[in-house]
Amino acid sequence: NHVKNVSDMAYAASKAIGANAALARVGALYHDIGKSEHPEYFIENQSGKNAHDDISSTLSAAILKSHVKLGVEKGKEIGLPQEVIDIIGEHHGNDLIKYFYNEAMKNNKNPGNAISEEDFRYTGKIPSTPESAVVMLADCVEAATRTIKNPNHQKYDKFISSIVSDKISHNQLNNSKLTITDLDKIKEAFIHQLLGRDHHRIEYD
Repeated sequence: NHVKNVSDMAYAASKAIGANAALARVGALYHDIGKSEHPEYFIENQSGKNAHDDISSTLSAAILKSHVKLGVEKGKEIGLPQEVIDIIGEHHGNDLIKYFYNEAMKNNKNPGNAISEEDFRYTGKIPSTPESAVVMLADCVEAATRTIKNPNHQKYDKFISSIVSDKISHNQLNNSKLTITDLDKIKEAFIHQLLGRDHHRIEYD
């Protein structure tokens, strides 16, 4: 479901800015192929027990980081086009895995034992094309917006704006060739898709 939703969002957003919507759709469909090695460590595949509860934050981050490298390798093995492999390799950029970094900082009882940001940072390249950046944003937005209660256009607008601002402030979109106007169009396309995703049918007697 996550991959399908990301694919739909990436397609709509790329179409809205005149980018290669078909490439974005395919890149989104394959972006998480590396998770197939250890699916139980990713929230969308969990039901009940969280596999991360029994391991350290450092190991959790290493497992999360590894799905990008594994995804690139699998993409090459099955003969995916380089443009799609690039999206797989760039969909997390070199951003910080904030949750496990914060957990490590919180649980560090020894002031002399410094926590390295690099241990909690993805090792991919930042997005090099509009399509790759769109997939990065769609991936992040699709997962994060599931936590919003009673979602509506205004809540989505505010939430997505904060995600985009965060990616900009961490230099993840520097090579994407996206403009501010593009980002506004992407946000509106995402909101439209999310409102459709979260639409609930009316129950009739």
